[in-house]
Amino acid sequence: MSCEHLVCANCSGPVVEGRCPTCRAARAEVHRHGPTIPPALVLAGLVALLFAALLLQRLYG
Repeated sequence: MSCEHLVCANCSGPVVEGRCPTCRAARAEVHRHGPTIPPALVLAGLVALLFAALLLQRLYG
């Protein structure tokens, strides 16, 4: 979704310009990205994958 064609109900200006606090809030809501994965979780996953690879190598290697 894009805010290029949205008009603010508060100031009647284009939302993309962010003239008033309502515009800026609406623009931030439209451009908000989804939740991100915390770096600690990514690191924990990599450590678990490394552990599993080492365990498999020890069992079958």
